[in-house]
Amino acid sequence: MSTPGADDGRAATSARPRARSGNTFVGDAWVNFKRWNRKAVRNPFVLVVSLVQPVIFLVLFTEVFGTVAGGAVDQGLPGVSYETYLVPAIAIQVALAAAITSGVGLVNDIENGMFEKTLVTPMNRTAVFLGKTAAEVFRIAVQIAIILGLGLLLGADVGGGAVAAVGIVAVGICFSLWFVAFSNALAILTRDQESTIIGANLLQFPLLFLSSAFLPLAALPDWIRTFARFNPVTYGVDAARSLMVDRDVMTVIEVSWFGGTLDGVVPGVAVLVGLDLLLGAVAVVLLSRASSSDVR
Repeated sequence: MSTPGADDGRAATSARPRARSGNTFVGDAWVNFKRWNRKAVRNPFVLVVSLVQPVIFLVLFTEVFGTVAGGAVDQGLPGVSYETYLVPAIAIQVALAAAITSGVGLVNDIENGMFEKTLVTPMNRTAVFLGKTAAEVFRIAVQIAIILGLGLLLGADVGGGAVAAVGIVAVGICFSLWFVAFSNALAILTRDQESTIIGANLLQFPLLFLSSAFLPLAALPDWIRTFARFNPVTYGVDAARSLMVDRDVMTVIEVSWFGGTLDGVVPGVAVLVGLDLLLGAVAVVLLSRASSSDVR
């Protein structure tokens, strides 16, 4: 049997407003941005590994295959050196390799229990993913800038100047986002570091070599040209290469709406943005549905 005093106490308690979290979406994203950058600084090995392989490709391909491949390039793009032709492809490779480390970092969080702790905080899960992605995009931009600098030292020429160089970095970032999302989705689904690395790496080299990255499509077999039309690497490389040589070199979509270089840049970026939105939404949904019981 309840007493009047107890009823009054319960009424006062129910009338009292619930305490609300002081978190904001921007604040949650910023916290995660700082956290993932600090984590990268404390473990630079992953950053170095994701940069070393593309640097090796840049040096070896220009020095070993430059003469042979340069002839094929000169047929389609007269006056363009192989160094200039290759640098945009290596910039996209950097974005691809660095994006793989995104899922590896998430698996590491899952294995050491940090991801489970994040799930029980009041932080917005979309903001968690956005902050993590922003930190990785920042590092990818720095790595692409390093590749551009190294390419200039090896004799490459950025036809559009500083504006084009900034554009190439932007295209590389746009390209990386879909694979960052894919890598994180793979990490949530597998919850295993080795599976995430193997799954992402299995795609990396087929995507690179079955595209316009290292040779013009006209010099490749018909089946590779067919595959390249559905390969995101082709769109990223052709958009970046159009900026590099300051002319339209898009090989899989023919448009003439914008004039000159933009005819090669805009279609490629449009395809990549669509892919970013699609896979980004998948990654956010998987992250939103994740629970602490899923990651134990």
